[in-house]
Amino acid sequence: MQTTWKGTISFGLVSIPVHLYSATKEHDVPLHQVHARDGGRVRMKRYCEREEKEVPYAEIAKGYESPDGRTVTLTDEDLADLPLPSKKIIDVLAFVDEGEIDPLMFSKAYYVGVADKAAAKPYALLRDALVESGQIAVTKIALRTRESPAVLRVHDGTLVLQTCIWPDEVRPAAGIAPEEKVTVRPQELKMARSLMETLSEDFDLDQLHDDYQQALQQVIEARLQGVEVPHEEEAGAAPDNVIDLMEALRSSLRQAKDAHPGRTRADGAGEAGEPEGPAGEPAEKKPAPRKRAAAKRTTAAEPATTARKTAKSAAKKTTTRKTATPRKAS
Repeated sequence: MQTTWKGTISFGLVSIPVHLYSATKEHDVPLHQVHARDGGRVRMKRYCEREEKEVPYAEIAKGYESPDGRTVTLTDEDLADLPLPSKKIIDVLAFVDEGEIDPLMFSKAYYVGVADKAAAKPYALLRDALVESGQIAVTKIALRTRESPAVLRVHDGTLVLQTCIWPDEVRPAAGIAPEEKVTVRPQELKMARSLMETLSEDFDLDQLHDDYQQALQQVIEARLQGVEVPHEEEAGAAPDNVIDLMEALRSSLRQAKDAHPGRTRADGAGEAGEPEGPAGEPAEKKPAPRKRAAAKRTTAAEPATTARKTAKSAAKKTTTRKTATPRKAS
């Protein structure tokens, strides 16, 4: 694995010489620009406006144009000699709970490896301290031409440095969520929770795959072989308005349970004694019906004498209660 950065973790007075390695690799089908009419390759040329000619990459430098139109040229030596401590040192600034860092701020991840055998013990010390405390270390690091805040955490027994964006680079979310007051009924919330549990059953993140890349590869193979390009059947138009939220939840839950046939009634939607509707989803609570009382009357296929005996017995009990001596108040 190619080394991305070399430097030192500064943990108080403890120094840990380390190397960084890219922890992720995105898989993309390599595509380049061509002329649509004839397939000719379109290349980007480095063209100097002042000399009106193409220049080699070795002569390319970075420049900054000031508001008054002046241009300052910055060489690789200028950037390498910046008076910046974080160029070669990952300085641990504080330790915080992982929940204090909004995942919205996370950027690229790097595995942290030791640079030599002497760094093994302080490396293990920092790693084990993070695991035992359940915290992450807040740091800063300069990679290439950018200094970033970063965190050190542990993944599979290895230190991982995760670069972050600066807090002021997170755009405010004001005005994006619905501003009008919306009331969510308890039945809707219970149905949504049941749907969440059903969809989450037996979920394995490792089983996910890139459908787009697979479909793109199929199209490319069809073009290479000169056969018809495969097309996916058009899906039905998604509803642009939810008229009945409960019915939409019921339908979603029914489809989810069809996809998870192993789900039982015991762990299904009818939690907390909630009645179940079609396909096992929770139904809205309704007033207790009077069917049972009516059933008792309709099942009175008993002899009339039995009914009279029951009435007499009830009358005797009532008379006994009336003639009973009342208890004295304590």
